[in-house]
Amino acid sequence: MNELIVCKDLRFGYGKKEVLHGLNFTVNEGGIVGLLGRNGAGKSTTINILMGFLEQTSGECSILGHPSYSIPSYVRRDIGLLHEGFIQYDFMSIEGIEKYYASFYPQWNRDLYYDLVSRIKVPYSRKITRLSCGQRSQITLGLILAQSPKLMILDDFSMGLDVGYRRLFLEFLRDYVDTYKTTVLLTSHVIQELDSFLDKIVFIKEGDIIYDGTKESFLSSFYAYTIPIEESKKILTCKAIENIEYGNKYAHIFGYRSKEAMQTCLREFGVDEAVVRALEPNVLHLEDAFVGLTGRY
Repeated sequence: MNELIVCKDLRFGYGKKEVLHGLNFTVNEGGIVGLLGRNGAGKSTTINILMGFLEQTSGECSILGHPSYSIPSYVRRDIGLLHEGFIQYDFMSIEGIEKYYASFYPQWNRDLYYDLVSRIKVPYSRKITRLSCGQRSQITLGLILAQSPKLMILDDFSMGLDVGYRRLFLEFLRDYVDTYKTTVLLTSHVIQELDSFLDKIVFIKEGDIIYDGTKESFLSSFYAYTIPIEESKKILTCKAIENIEYGNKYAHIFGYRSKEAMQTCLREFGVDEAVVRALEPNVLHLEDAFVGLTGRY
């Protein structure tokens, strides 16, 4: 498969503080990839390096076959970017900004733009500064789709959007990807609505990739169990456990061990046999598993 994004041992730091610790991942042509992590995990820094706004300390980073720090202008036309919010030229009107952007993109699709922004149901002469956050997001998505890009990079696309606008955004994006076979890399820390949306997930935690693969593969191999808090204190050094989250009376333990393997591990650490025999995996959705792997705090 054609690799549109390649990161090899990617490192970056601000001064003496390293924030990316050797990232390795690829984005192949086709589908939607989620670069997911909590605030401060390193998502936006990675996007800034991909787009050439920052240059890595070491390692390799290429996008559409070019080093990220020297992307030719004709290649940038094939990248649709939503970065840190929405529109730069918000003093323009809905109609005016479409005409302005169209002049830069040879494959501009005006109909796609107006198909989306017509749903706002406001005059096209209205200035973007007078639109709500959700309405501005529709303008932005319309501009990105109309570019007909090979690759779309959406950095924290859900910022400031209520649930209705988020779902509209995702619905249009999924339909566009399926129709035009565009590739999407998006970042988000809102996981719940992405459960049935992503083709691949890359989890990043404190500057490290901790999972890279399909959602189905992750959910079929990652488990959660619930045991009394007192018993959980016996297994704090167990290497089979990725994370422990505490409730009022019970602890939720997460890891890549199946039921039988986890029971064996708990026995080795002296957990009460009645607790071991009663052990059953919890049902996990993507957000549950994400919190279990990365932690609540």
